Amino acid sequence: MITHLFVYGTLRPGQQRWQHLAPFVLDDGHDDSVTGVLYNTGNGYPAARFIGRGSIQGKVYALNRDRLDECLQLLDEVEAAVLDLFARVAVTTSAGLEVWAYEYGGQQQFPEITSGNWLLETR
Repeated sequence: MITHLFVYGTLRPGQQRWQHLAPFVLDDGHDDSVTGVLYNTGNGYPAARFIGRGSIQGKVYALNRDRLDECLQLLDEVEAAVLDLFARVAVTTSAGLEVWAYEYGGQQQFPEITSGNWLLETR
């Protein structure tokens, strides 16, 4: 059972969708990364593809097991609301933890965020 979530964009603290995740997290999270490429959609949110090159920087949060289904259902709805192009997938972080994350599945091409860090783009 996967009980952690990797966030790299608008689900991070201080970003517009954090309010949806905050009630379900058990800790302050920890910095981690996953293999993949991060893109700037130009629409105020990033898009990630978890492919075999590059590194995406983010945070991992432990989720409340008692509310896990509720949390994931809500986040699936919130993330799918962005043009119905994001899906929850299992990925493994650089620390070796299996986590949930949201991957872009659309066909549109966007500029790559070479740093792999969305927060550097929003400064």
